[in-house]
Amino acid sequence: MRVNFVIGGTQKGGTSALDAFLRQHPQICMPTTQKELHFFDRETENTDYKSYHANFKPEKRHRVVGEASPIYMYWETAPYRIWSYNAEMKWIIALRNPVERAFSHWNMERKRGKESLPFPEAIEHEAERARAALPLQHRVYSYVDRGFYAHQLRRLFNIFGRENCLVLLNEELRDDHTKSLRRVFEFLDVDLATIPQSTVFEQEYDEQIDAEMRSRLIDIFQFDIREVEQLLGRDLSAWYSKK
Repeated sequence: MRVNFVIGGTQKGGTSALDAFLRQHPQICMPTTQKELHFFDRETENTDYKSYHANFKPEKRHRVVGEASPIYMYWETAPYRIWSYNAEMKWIIALRNPVERAFSHWNMERKRGKESLPFPEAIEHEAERARAALPLQHRVYSYVDRGFYAHQLRRLFNIFGRENCLVLLNEELRDDHTKSLRRVFEFLDVDLATIPQSTVFEQEYDEQIDAEMRSRLIDIFQFDIREVEQLLGRDLSAWYSKK
């Protein structure tokens, strides 16, 4: 048995929904222990794949085996470790407007008790706080850094090939999950007739980003978003529009 696909990112992009949808498909085997295994983003080199495989209970009906650890896309060393494990790994990536993603990430860390600063201050001090994790990336204080998708996508395309990377937009998965899931199931080569009808999306936050902060973040991300547009051949102008 070998895991042959990952829902590899982005954090707060809809990976929990994708995980829940795929678990309902009779031909897809997902971990029985937990959603995020974090096997390939550990900095203690681990090639004990038996311990990794112990999280799965594949049956004869299963055609593919996969897991969802959204940090894999962001973590610099994870794609290379995954390539060493399975050079033919398929990647499912859900991208979200990086401004909204950053704010959702901050809300999550605040709920977890790992963030005490208001959102504008957390963004302002991100770089200096993240230095504590060098030479690695910071797992918590990476609100802006995780949203620079162009480098992350280019790295995956270079290592695994574009044909092994399926990129979805969070708004597509949320607003038309049937069409999006058909794309996923076709990508994984499983039965297209099984489409889960339930929707599983995280609760929206009552507080919203103020207009000035949103404008500042759009300025930070705009060039990268335009790069992503070129990489994907998609119109992402809604992500950097200030109207």
